[in-house]
Amino acid sequence: MFIAPFVATPLPVVRRMLTLAEVSPGEIVYDLGCGDGRVVIMAAEKFEARAVGVEMREDLVKQALGKISEMGLDGKVKIVHSDMFKIDLTQADVVTLYLTTSANDKVKPKLESELRPGARVISHDYEILGWKPLKIDNFCENPRLGYPSHTIYVYRR
Repeated sequence: MFIAPFVATPLPVVRRMLTLAEVSPGEIVYDLGCGDGRVVIMAAEKFEARAVGVEMREDLVKQALGKISEMGLDGKVKIVHSDMFKIDLTQADVVTLYLTTSANDKVKPKLESELRPGARVISHDYEILGWKPLKIDNFCENPRLGYPSHTIYVYRR
């Protein structure tokens, strides 16, 4: 099922998302619609988490796997070529999203039924309707220029 187009999250935004999620070493981070794998790669490399990316597009899966291998992160990062609705999220400590508001609405029941209490959900630019964020962070990628601005929503189950 197609749920959102691939638009790469800028690396400073990825770092901010993972920082706001308070990712700790050894935690498990899932990125639903992981694209080229940048979120899960940074989660493993900079935050010492274990990470799982889920992506439907085969070309992006291959690209992500190539980067993971090149960086020596095999065993720390896994990319699953699948539909995010078919993946078990019960082990997730953190789930990151860069979908649309309507796509977030579609994945919300899965998050509600599978995430354990205390798991964090971090959404880039699009809120999860009906959930109250712990934090809304307006992050400016380049403060000298004042744009582009990104909104990061932080939720806890």
